[in-house]
Amino acid sequence: MSRSGDRWSSAYTAREYEGLKQTLDGEYVGVGLSVQRERDTKGSSVAVARVLPGSPADRADIRRGDRLVAIDGEDVGDRPVTDVVARLRGSAGQGRSAKPAAPGSSVELELDRDGRHRTETLKRDRLTADAVTVGPTDGGATRIKVSSFTKGSARQIHRAVAERVPDGGGILLDLRGNSGGLVSEAVEAASAFLDGGLVATYEENGTQRALYADGNTSSHGHAVQVSTGGASAHPLVVLVDGGTMSAAELLTGALQDRGRAVVVGSRTFGKGSVQMPRKLSDGSVAELTVGHYATPSGRTLDGEGITPDLSVDASGDAPERARTVLSGLQTRP
Repeated sequence: MSRSGDRWSSAYTAREYEGLKQTLDGEYVGVGLSVQRERDTKGSSVAVARVLPGSPADRADIRRGDRLVAIDGEDVGDRPVTDVVARLRGSAGQGRSAKPAAPGSSVELELDRDGRHRTETLKRDRLTADAVTVGPTDGGATRIKVSSFTKGSARQIHRAVAERVPDGGGILLDLRGNSGGLVSEAVEAASAFLDGGLVATYEENGTQRALYADGNTSSHGHAVQVSTGGASAHPLVVLVDGGTMSAAELLTGALQDRGRAVVVGSRTFGKGSVQMPRKLSDGSVAELTVGHYATPSGRTLDGEGITPDLSVDASGDAPERARTVLSGLQTRP
């Protein structure tokens, strides 16, 4: 796949792909850790990026920034992050026999915090990915933070708009660091803000397709189940950055092109391609690019990204600027 020139192609063992599917389903068995690879003067290591509140890892006082040295006695310093995640979740076996671990199974973690080593034995639990969080902003608007588009995230967004946003109240849709996820969820989320209409077009193996917020997919044969009549009366600002990718860019582009939202922040990542999984004979999975998305106005996203209406560089306070813009929208006659 490296030789194919397809920069978004991916290869997964059966164990790794099972973990990916669980994440996209919004529920998984694990300890509540998100990890990332970090590099410093001492080299490369695997660090804790996030701890899910109330999870086994949280109860064991594991914190963001802790270094993960080993899992069940095996060093993970040089292992791919996908393999580290699979080990945390306990997907056992290889090939067709790969199965996720059961809730209550144990995993031993060796950790380092500021040079102090310790070992923790945790019991895995069934956890729900906390993809959508809702709360008030300082200016009285409602902030809806979406970290990824997993199964059920669009329903959470619809519920937040219906139940947490007062009549005429402003919405700050925070898509910073959102690496994408399920396109169907992003399209369904669009209907929370749009009263139907086009969300995106894309080409799949030479055939043009279209995605609509009203639940229809032109020439595709599959309906995206959404509720129409989005909250178009609410002033809307979308907050983005260089970590806003894929399905999150698709949603941002639709809201910007349709004149529904003011986009604030820095240029988005620029991943506008469609990948489809293909299962191989040994149970592993290859994901290959089959097409590219375009916004309602025809803008391509891949390699281009989305330029905000109000650009704020890394040294600026993008959330504060977004709140100022939203305050101005709320006070319009």
